[in-house]
Amino acid sequence: MKRSDFRCLDRLRVRWAEVDLQKIVFNGHYLMYFDTAVASYWRALALPYHDAMALLGGDLYVRKATLEYEGSAHYDEQLAVGVRCARIGNSSMRFAAAVFRGEQRLVHGELVYVFADPATQTSQPLPPALRAVLEGYEAGQAMVAVQAGRWDALATEVRALREAAFVAEQGLPATLVEDAADAQALQLVLRNRLGMVVACGRLLEAGQGVARVGRIATLAAVRGAGLGQALLDALVAAAAARGDRELRLTALAGAASFYERAGWRRLGAEVFEDGRPHVPMGRAV
Repeated sequence: MKRSDFRCLDRLRVRWAEVDLQKIVFNGHYLMYFDTAVASYWRALALPYHDAMALLGGDLYVRKATLEYEGSAHYDEQLAVGVRCARIGNSSMRFAAAVFRGEQRLVHGELVYVFADPATQTSQPLPPALRAVLEGYEAGQAMVAVQAGRWDALATEVRALREAAFVAEQGLPATLVEDAADAQALQLVLRNRLGMVVACGRLLEAGQGVARVGRIATLAAVRGAGLGQALLDALVAAAAARGDRELRLTALAGAASFYERAGWRRLGAEVFEDGRPHVPMGRAV
């Protein structure tokens, strides 16, 4: 297995607590590295693990884990842990995994999971929907699809995501969950391959070819998989399709660098909204 064999690579830096008296990573920690990388794999699938398993009516249990050691990692080294679904059986799936320092493979192994009933922990056939997601990802397919619509069609799902991201997670006022502008705005959502809404945003006309982007939210369980960028790209594409010439938004100060990397520019000094510093930003369509 080479580094290029893996679509999903989880990057980490070796911590002091992971090094033993031989001044190398203790052998058992590599299994933790694999397990952590599997969590990144589910994010790459755009599947919030617990909600997805509940929807599928089961859960995954480890049946087998193996490790083979070829080299040693040291304190503060940067590693990449690759994970891929190598085989899907009737009720089980085998993941191949490897730890790389640069292109050098240090450790490799496998994890075998069985899909089972959580109440009895007895195996059951892997749901076709999950099988299709796994096969699609390994074939290089997109894990989300863009859906555009009006508030009356998407309100229930968008409201739930905003409630989770804005109110429950960030402690913001409930007024951010829904307002009068939603009825006039074009709503965009990203759906994963199970049909679950994992990100949302809206476009609101401001006049003279300008539109405002707002109410952007991504489900916490799948953050870090590029969905924010995918949503921004979809919003820009939707604005271009309807003839908008310029987009504006007000970004949290801590998120301004993310938007700058995506091609947005600062339009002025920080302002306070909802008790937090924000930065006005814009970009041409």
